[in-house]
Amino acid sequence: MSGILEGKRVLITGVLMESSIAFHTAKVAQEQGAEVILTAFPRPTLTERIARKLPRPAKVIELDVTNDEHLARVEDVVREELGGLDGVVHSIGFAPQDALGGNFLNTPFESVSTAMHVSAFSLKSLTMACLPLMQNGGSVVGLTFDAQFAWPQYDWMGPAKAALEATSRYLARDLGPRRVRCNLISAGPIGSMAAKSIPGFTDLAKVWDERSPLEWDMADPEPAGRGVVALLSDFFPKTTGEIVHVDGGVHMMGA
Repeated sequence: MSGILEGKRVLITGVLMESSIAFHTAKVAQEQGAEVILTAFPRPTLTERIARKLPRPAKVIELDVTNDEHLARVEDVVREELGGLDGVVHSIGFAPQDALGGNFLNTPFESVSTAMHVSAFSLKSLTMACLPLMQNGGSVVGLTFDAQFAWPQYDWMGPAKAALEATSRYLARDLGPRRVRCNLISAGPIGSMAAKSIPGFTDLAKVWDERSPLEWDMADPEPAGRGVVALLSDFFPKTTGEIVHVDGGVHMMGA
């Protein structure tokens, strides 16, 4: 029986550790029949090492999503490797340390600007860089952390994720006529490299211990990866501008 991504070609960003949602997205995507190409920054060699743990080999290309030269060469590199794309996964987020950990009121604009550029505007930049490769339409899937709420210690990554969510909706609006769907997975906390960079992350994660209707395992990124793969597939042909929660149900709990 063929997988739900059989014959699909997918570019995946953000594979930094085996514990990341991006890694498990790549793993499940390959298991479901996709050809995968990975991007990495600033250490492609780290991603190449992690990529060896995937079911099949995957090429790694260097891509800084804030660098116009890097973005400009994506089309040629990917076209040579895969011929085109059917899906793009945005798993990129970064904020300087002074934008996290309870420093919200004192964070300088320079740090906020960096967080917004890397974490939100890059969804548009990456999508537009890949758009010429999606001649037959496709699916863009990003990762957010529910921006409806103000989370402990998350500070300026919260507004950055809110901007990411809005950016996804506007991309869905403007790219719908090109048959490109844009959706997000809102995942619960995972013990990834990105999470560990947030001071006081364990305080945030305690919310899931207390409120998640379904037992939540911070050491298991695969459920979120499966959600991404589902949105990449043709099983959601008319879903766009959506945020699908893979968070154990915390998003709907009132108390």
